[in-house]
Amino acid sequence: MVLGLLVVSSIPVVTGVAEAVSEQKKQNAAMGDERYMTKFNLDIFCEANHPKAKEVHGTTVVMKDNKTGKPRQGESDAPPPHQFTGFYIQYPDDDRQPTRGLVSTISVDPPMLNWLYADSTTGALGFGNRSQSIEHTVGPWDWTEDQEGMTIGGEEAFVAVEEQPGVWAVYYDKDGDHLAGIPAVKNKTILEISLERNILAEERQGLDKPNNPTNNTVKSEGNMGTRWDK
Repeated sequence: MVLGLLVVSSIPVVTGVAEAVSEQKKQNAAMGDERYMTKFNLDIFCEANHPKAKEVHGTTVVMKDNKTGKPRQGESDAPPPHQFTGFYIQYPDDDRQPTRGLVSTISVDPPMLNWLYADSTTGALGFGNRSQSIEHTVGPWDWTEDQEGMTIGGEEAFVAVEEQPGVWAVYYDKDGDHLAGIPAVKNKTILEISLERNILAEERQGLDKPNNPTNNTVKSEGNMGTRWDK
């Protein structure tokens, strides 16, 4: 089962991100912390006391076209959605304080990356290139103290919204009020969730090797494709 990540565009960003990845590697190495370059998927944890919580708990985040999510029964789903596979990287914006951004692959062939952001009006999580993301909340993204949960703005402030029957999307609930005042989600089921980092197996092997702090870096800019749904 998969849970969707609401998106507004699937236009790839190649040049800017590729350059940023190279620069970020240098910065992380200089800081002695390359853990942020470890690639991971995102799983959903939901312990809400609600009959629909089971539709959300244990699912995984995907990205697809203008939307990502679990297709309804019998619904045509071409092209198939792409599983979130991302890592942290500094967002390129000279007008902002240095902000840790988040990118994900959106395609395997050709390999492409997009920035993750929270829509400044609705809070819906989306992905796009720099020009599409820059007007929205692009971070700071980080992890919880145990490095397992995702945070944005220092908080685990995420909810799942059932936009259509059986189709869920992830939103940033900045004010912690279940998106009160957002007309687009009025009268829809909204459940509090956590986004849990699920480190890729090949990345985990590198992390487990002793005395090798650089094993968990991104192996190649040419192998960064991802984008999903089910």
